[in-house]
Amino acid sequence: MFAYDLLFLVSMLVGGEFTPLMFVTALVLSLAICVLYLFRHRSLPWTFAGMFTAAAAQVAIGIGLAPASVTVLGFMLYAIGSWGTWRLLIPAVVLTAGWTVLAGIPVVRDDRARVGEIGMLMLAYVLVALVGRLLRGRRERFEALQARAEQLTRERDAQAAIAAAEERTRIAREIHDIVSHSLGTMVVMADGAAQTATADPEQAGVAMAQVRDTGRDAMNEMRRMLGVLRTADPTGRSPQPGLGEVDRLVAEVRATGLRVDVSTAGVPVQLPSGLDLAAFRIVQEALTNARKHGGPLLSLVKVSVTYRPDAVDLIITDDGREPAAVPAGAGGGHGLVGMRERVDPYGGALRAGPRPGGGYEVHATLPLGGGAG
Repeated sequence: MFAYDLLFLVSMLVGGEFTPLMFVTALVLSLAICVLYLFRHRSLPWTFAGMFTAAAAQVAIGIGLAPASVTVLGFMLYAIGSWGTWRLLIPAVVLTAGWTVLAGIPVVRDDRARVGEIGMLMLAYVLVALVGRLLRGRRERFEALQARAEQLTRERDAQAAIAAAEERTRIAREIHDIVSHSLGTMVVMADGAAQTATADPEQAGVAMAQVRDTGRDAMNEMRRMLGVLRTADPTGRSPQPGLGEVDRLVAEVRATGLRVDVSTAGVPVQLPSGLDLAAFRIVQEALTNARKHGGPLLSLVKVSVTYRPDAVDLIITDDGREPAAVPAGAGGGHGLVGMRERVDPYGGALRAGPRPGGGYEVHATLPLGGGAG
């Protein structure tokens, strides 16, 4: 662009329209305008101020619309439209339009028919500034969408991390229930086998076979739960136990010699898998706690499952533990905490404590419309 301006100035000098001093001055001012434009990214206001001052100086010494000034000022207006504010863009357009009128006076004086060209140049400056502003708006919208996409990605990653933490907590709770129930059953069976080993070897063998089967089932459950940790697809889990397997659970406890009665009321319905698992684990943990803390008085555990239109009630009672020896809320330890953690996500209720006439009772209510189902 400066080379084009140089040719213009040389032609004016050769034609006798410029004196050597005007030629040198105009050349320096044109070079200043071109060089200043290169610094537009550092400061738009100061760069435009310097360029406009140089262009105004050209007009002051009698130079009209020099090609470099006309073109580079247009580039500068586009840059201000793209990166500057309206407070800078509007004055810049007005000043450039005014400069165009003053610089075009010598041209119009010689040929009035070229007034339209001056008007077109002013219109071009306005359009260039508006195009820059329009492209800025598109760029800002794109950047906003990109920032939103990055935010959604971060939120998705955070949700994935939370889900992974919740899954680890769930698995830890499952492993606790499996180990607690299975090992407790195995200890009672093994103790019974040891007591009858001499008097009734056949019965002792049956008891040890039950210990073996219980241990194998526990290992399979543990293997299944640990397998969930190694898979990336949580939907690939094998089916979870539910209230439909309470009879199997009770059979394991009965095999230890403890009497367990099961009763069902209401119309059984298909429960959501999460709620079904929670109900099963509550019964399992209550039976484990009864066996652990029932003491020598324990002889009977009753399991009651009641299906109501809006909830499932689970009541597990035992006849062990002397009332005076069991303070309210005792007897569950971490088991009660685990049961409460299973009830809370569904907006349910859990009450556990000694019964007035002796023994212990766990009463859990799981709403069918609970949040975690």
